[in-house]
Amino acid sequence: MTQTKPGRLEGRLALITGASRGIGRAVAKRYASEGAQLLLMSRTVGALEELDDEIRVEGGKNPILIPHDLKEMDGLDQLGASLYDRYGKLDILVGNAGSLGPLSPIGHIKPKIWQETFDINVTANYRLIRSLDPLLKKSDAGRAIFVTTGETAKAYWSLYKASKAALTTMVQCYAAELEKTNVRANLISPGPIRSTMREKAFPGEDPLTLRSPEEITDSFVELASVECQINGQVLDIREN
Repeated sequence: MTQTKPGRLEGRLALITGASRGIGRAVAKRYASEGAQLLLMSRTVGALEELDDEIRVEGGKNPILIPHDLKEMDGLDQLGASLYDRYGKLDILVGNAGSLGPLSPIGHIKPKIWQETFDINVTANYRLIRSLDPLLKKSDAGRAIFVTTGETAKAYWSLYKASKAALTTMVQCYAAELEKTNVRANLISPGPIRSTMREKAFPGEDPLTLRSPEEITDSFVELASVECQINGQVLDIREN
């Protein structure tokens, strides 16, 4: 990806899920610096308010905060109508929120936990697409970006890997449906990033050996830009 320039998202309306920490937080701050009007969704109200304060102090447009748990699917269904009434469109959707689930032999995973992880990683994103697709099509250049992972199978990672593989396939099918529209849908596979999820998976790892979320935001700006015509791709930005 080429180095982005300030203001590339000026005037664009962007919704980011999982915005209160990690990649979502870094993308929110970067989008704000690029001129976007932000809709920030997270279940953690306090962290959203802290992010709101930081964005305002740094000169970004006042974000709209949406405290919401992705497992509350009915609220996602209602989101599209609410945003349509207020804005009439949506330019950018970043489906970043995700759940690691337990790293465990597959036979040890409880059905309830399996379902909850798929609900967050797959079904919630389906409900977001279903709710927000009409708004993205109202934009002159709607852009949908989702965070996934590499497809390599690993012992004990069945739940996370399976749910992300399902997300990837779903988004690529959606992208194929968008070919004759102004909307583009893609995925980013960031690889190891300094985050709470990474720490949970690898508690003994030195986080300072990993890239920070801020170091990967160029790719999110590129895929969100009006100029970008990539569609249905998994952008692998793992370090070589």
